[in-house]
Amino acid sequence: MRLLHIIGTISPEAGGPTESVRSLLNFGPPDYRGEVVTLDPPDAPFLKDLNFTVHPLGPGKGVYAYAARLRPWLKSNAHRFDGVVVNGLWQYVGFAAWRTFAGKKPYVVFTHGMLDPYFKHRFPLKHLKKWAYWLSAEYWILRGAYRVLFTTDAEERLARESFWLHSWKGFVVPYGASSSLADPAEEIEAFYTHCPELRGRRFLLFLGRIHRKKGCDLLLEAFAQVAALDPSLELVMAGPDQQRWSAELKTRAASFGIADRVHWPGMLKGAVKWGAFRASEAFVLPSHQENFGIAVAEAMSCCRPVLLADKVNIAEEIAADGGGFMETDTLEGTVRLLDRWIHLSPEERSRMGKRAFEVFNSRYDMRSNAARIIRLFDDAPGMPHRAESKS
Repeated sequence: MRLLHIIGTISPEAGGPTESVRSLLNFGPPDYRGEVVTLDPPDAPFLKDLNFTVHPLGPGKGVYAYAARLRPWLKSNAHRFDGVVVNGLWQYVGFAAWRTFAGKKPYVVFTHGMLDPYFKHRFPLKHLKKWAYWLSAEYWILRGAYRVLFTTDAEERLARESFWLHSWKGFVVPYGASSSLADPAEEIEAFYTHCPELRGRRFLLFLGRIHRKKGCDLLLEAFAQVAALDPSLELVMAGPDQQRWSAELKTRAASFGIADRVHWPGMLKGAVKWGAFRASEAFVLPSHQENFGIAVAEAMSCCRPVLLADKVNIAEEIAADGGGFMETDTLEGTVRLLDRWIHLSPEERSRMGKRAFEVFNSRYDMRSNAARIIRLFDDAPGMPHRAESKS
């Protein structure tokens, strides 16, 4: 089976969607081969050293990242692939896939949380503009898909609240992250080499985009409110700052009197990232909207409990399984998250970390889940093995 993955960018800074593509390419079943087409510029530095084939046809232009080369390339190469995985909504890549493959070759669309009604309520004017694209393109893209993929039951349910006009064949797939197989001690040392000021210190870890959706401001203010309860506990705010928000957040931290206890190492990659998970006490994400949360699963793979807002769609099942805590995505809820952690005994924290690892293994390990996602194509119309089985 040969599949084509279509995505706007494969840059690590783009977060969850790119990790999804990487996992499916690296951990698919033995009879599967995959390639990626993106709208990245060919000279993008993150395209170096990838262990799979990428065709960068960008850069895309405008809000919807239009790229004139994409449809001709898809038409010329369609015969080489049995099926197609489209990642994300609201960009030209989905339109091009629909116009090229609808009725000819099975394609699935991974929504990656982009139909969450959070965006409808948070940005009502932008949502009105989306209606035009929905009626002319996105509705038909999803309607023509063999399957529209969601990572949780909650994500699928919420997706139907964004637009009253919708029609798709939804499917909830197992999802997650891949754990690191490197030496934990070496990864921790890599982190301390990168952030020497944190050596020997206790800290909670936020790792993700410094973005308003992620509740970074709530986390800072909540930490300020509980800081006196545990004077040796610090906070690491790691991630890319695409909104240029960190300067304002640092000013807030100073006004709260916690600037010396909050660290901003920027985006962490590779061994440094894994070392940050392992060196932390717990991972915290008070997000206002998170269809899954790759970093949540990655933290759990490192035996780290997770402290989550209820708008992280996997938070409820994790809390029920004992791998972390869940509270509301408010200041009061975030204060409760931190307060509950601070008041745990060392033994309780250790037990929760072990339970987090068990939950990761049973639910979120992409080394097993990736093959199950790829196997969705086994029953798609027109797949080679179906034709062979009928002959």
